[in-house]
Amino acid sequence: MSAVDTPLEKVPRPRPPAGQGRGPRRLGGAALPWTLLAPTIGVLVLVLGYPLVRLVTLSFKQYGQAELWQGLPGDWQGFANYTHVLGDSEFWAVVLRTLLFTVAAVLLTLVLGMAVALLLQRVSPWMKTLINIALVASWAMPIVVAITVFKWMFDSDYGVLNWLLSRLPGVDFSGHNWFTDTKQGFLVITLMVVWGAIPFVAITLHAGLTQVPKELEEAARMDGAGPVKVFRHVTLPVLKPLIVMLTTLSVIWDMGVFPQVFLMRDGHPEPDYQVLTTYSYDQAFVANDYDAGAAIAVITVLLLLGVMAVYMRQMLKIGEVE
Repeated sequence: MSAVDTPLEKVPRPRPPAGQGRGPRRLGGAALPWTLLAPTIGVLVLVLGYPLVRLVTLSFKQYGQAELWQGLPGDWQGFANYTHVLGDSEFWAVVLRTLLFTVAAVLLTLVLGMAVALLLQRVSPWMKTLINIALVASWAMPIVVAITVFKWMFDSDYGVLNWLLSRLPGVDFSGHNWFTDTKQGFLVITLMVVWGAIPFVAITLHAGLTQVPKELEEAARMDGAGPVKVFRHVTLPVLKPLIVMLTTLSVIWDMGVFPQVFLMRDGHPEPDYQVLTTYSYDQAFVANDYDAGAAIAVITVLLLLGVMAVYMRQMLKIGEVE
């Protein structure tokens, strides 16, 4: 047998001493996600934990101006505040008004945001750059500045919109007050909320449109599908997770609208302009009924948690299908 045919002997490798020569151990399993989320959860608990616990506790007590000034903890009265709030017809009118406002604002935001996203796919590069700059500028504008601009645009005496409409033949909007009629007033507030929300929605949907496979769109066109059918049967299914996410976020943001209503009505919203956030504020800090304001705030949080539950259920269904 030659040297080449001689089998090599297995030489055992020396093991390194304990604690030496080993790479860092990797976290794995179920502990890894919680380890990565721990800093965020810690910050949320510190920032939101105490106020939320305090809010819930206050909603079960009798706490008014006397308890506030005297530093008293307030008497525990169970669900009396919730019974009072839920039995008030004015509260349910505010809830209905808030839901209608939210639905209108969310639908308008998604429709216009999708239109802008589709437009970005069809314009030249320099025009796309200009549109993106305008979107980012409107998104970055402070909310107080945006409210000031809209108040000037719709001002009854010096508003630019009244001036423009009065230039139309047979139209006279000079001195027209948009907030005398509640429907017109909420139209103005809705337009302001939508104007501030469109940039995020449009940019997000445009990013999603870039991920739609061009091969699927070409195949659908070759099968005779028009633009509407291609959008409905090819584009929308791909964008569904994004649309569900944007819808949920928009509902949460629009249900929590406060400065747009509060400042547009100069810090004193009329009863017909009250939404859940301003109504809770008025009950707590105008009527000095802090326990009722806390109960309304807790109910609002529960409604938003219901929206989040629907969102999580939809996302789980989408994950099962994929």
